[in-house]
Amino acid sequence: MQVTPADIDAISGLIIDLCGIYLDESKGYLVDCRLGSIAEKHGCKSFEELARKVRTSGSFALRTEVIDAITTNETLFFRDNSPFEAFAYKALPETMDAKAGSPFANRLRIWSAASSTGQEAVSIGISILEHLPDSHRFDVQIVGTDISERAVERASRGWFAEHEIQRGLSPQIIAKYFRPDNGGWRVIDEVRSLLKFQHMNLLEPFNHLGRFDIVFCRNVAIYFTPETRARLFQRISEVMTEPGYLFVGSSESLSDLGPRFMPHLHCKSVYYRPNLPQGVRV
Repeated sequence: MQVTPADIDAISGLIIDLCGIYLDESKGYLVDCRLGSIAEKHGCKSFEELARKVRTSGSFALRTEVIDAITTNETLFFRDNSPFEAFAYKALPETMDAKAGSPFANRLRIWSAASSTGQEAVSIGISILEHLPDSHRFDVQIVGTDISERAVERASRGWFAEHEIQRGLSPQIIAKYFRPDNGGWRVIDEVRSLLKFQHMNLLEPFNHLGRFDIVFCRNVAIYFTPETRARLFQRISEVMTEPGYLFVGSSESLSDLGPRFMPHLHCKSVYYRPNLPQGVRV
């Protein structure tokens, strides 16, 4: 199906409204590749007609099909590695130290805000078991959210194919935290007990999730418009605790968002502390 400028305009506007992702005029190939079969399946003769049908039909299933097709679920365990080192050796111990003596000294809440099929959240869980002494004594919850219901369903299963398990994990970690299952690998219950996955659109309110000590929001806002990106990180800061740590993708920078988002460096990884009181040095 040929992609016209009118198709790009209609689909781009739809996708921004659905999930904040911006598709410019160079993304015709992406529209054709990912949405072509959906348009044909639903009897649409153009992508403009598909966009109109998604908006007017009221079909949640069709909207979900489009979101699942257009969103990128590319992920791997311990992606880029250095953020997880900064988490393990900086954010995790300093967060627990800061909470010591408070009513919630044993409570730790972490949000994987674009968790895809679960590798990031599982990596965080493994890091906690590896680096938090007597972790079983703590009330730890890692909340993984994603706009793709299909990805959330997969993440909730805790099962990974052989090719997925080989991306980012050492043989020692595989042997310690995974068990062979049905031709693939299932993460052990000690890790799974820390995880909770749910479907959520980052464009919608997320205050109901509660407050988080540490947030990973990596490699999702790069697809947003500057205005949507700025609003997202402002809203994320509002659900973070005062000592909170924010990790973004290795190619992302938040320094343009103002002095609250001053970058900090540890283990060759940049992180942010938007709620750190002014004048406090780290």
